[in-house]
Amino acid sequence: MRKQEIDYILTRMLDSHGNVSDLNVTAGKPFQVESSGVLTGVDIDPPFHELTPFQTEIFALNLLNRDRRLTEIFLREGSCDLSYELPGKARFRVNIFSQRGRISVVLRKLETKIPTLTDLSLPPAFKKIAEEKNGIILVTGSTGSGKTTSLAAVLNDMNENKSIHIVTLEDPVEYQHPHKKATFNQREMGQDFDSFANGLRAALRQAPKVILVGEMRDRLTVEIGLSAAETGHLVLSTLHTVDAGQTINRILGMFTIEEETQIRIRLSDTVRWVVCQRLLPKVGGGRVAAFEIMGSNLRVKDTILNGESEGKTYYEIIQAGKAFGMTTFDDFIVELYEKGLVTEETAMAYASRKGIVGRGLDMVKSSRGEATTDIENLEVDTTYGKKRT
Repeated sequence: MRKQEIDYILTRMLDSHGNVSDLNVTAGKPFQVESSGVLTGVDIDPPFHELTPFQTEIFALNLLNRDRRLTEIFLREGSCDLSYELPGKARFRVNIFSQRGRISVVLRKLETKIPTLTDLSLPPAFKKIAEEKNGIILVTGSTGSGKTTSLAAVLNDMNENKSIHIVTLEDPVEYQHPHKKATFNQREMGQDFDSFANGLRAALRQAPKVILVGEMRDRLTVEIGLSAAETGHLVLSTLHTVDAGQTINRILGMFTIEEETQIRIRLSDTVRWVVCQRLLPKVGGGRVAAFEIMGSNLRVKDTILNGESEGKTYYEIIQAGKAFGMTTFDDFIVELYEKGLVTEETAMAYASRKGIVGRGLDMVKSSRGEATTDIENLEVDTTYGKKRT
């Protein structure tokens, strides 16, 4: 299998369905693509009904292209990340990994068009995020939930409106930002730096105003990120967490108990926004993003410093901060249902607190004049408590 054949297969996979986000190459299955969150097989001529372990290995080796560093990482760690370009067609973020002694490949399609806040219909809080001058902004969510896309839109807004130096540390570079008002230097893991911690440490000497760190993977990266934020930089990064409270707790969990008090103080001083996002199946096909947004205020700072307590949880603080651009997943999901973008079943399935979402859906249905229960023919028993004659 030569590079031309690899490119032919990738092209056929991309063209097989609309809205393709991922390409999957696994032994025992045909070539597959993920379209709107659903994994489906691809018909290729000649047909591949079930890929053999040998075929997936050859496919992976062609993508590695004899790169010694990547090959050593794969052999040592069992997986490796790289980028691959299909000339004139698309760029991919690639992960090659072993499973049960076989090699599998997943390619995430990278968008070439830089998204804007308007294109993505992002909440107004994202505009405020783009106007921040210093501190830490965390965008969190599961893999494939659109964190990188949201951050690209924020950076694009800065690029349109600010004459500043922006340094990004990515694994790999996904959106290639052109120079507009801002000056961009985008560095790729493996080619330009060896670890996020070292790349971030070097970035402090590169006179940036904004630093994008692809992911806060370890305590050293978090520590240097906090230092950068404390010295007047704006640091944007991602974490794999499901809500704002878990994000703060994940960072605290990277440090020892002896360090916890100091880290709580530093976090309360530097965290500006925590945005969590999920992608929900959309009515009529496709997906729509739901957000939990927590900004920084005195109550948030106090809770980061002293921990959550009865009546003072992150969830309750976010609910009370709606006027300041904050929102919980549950409130956002109810709004999506009200706009007709998601079904009732989807809203309940993705809710953080099903009771709250259930009440919200009932209020929406009631305002539309729809039934909120399937119990029928209820009537008052006028004879209850009276003596029967």
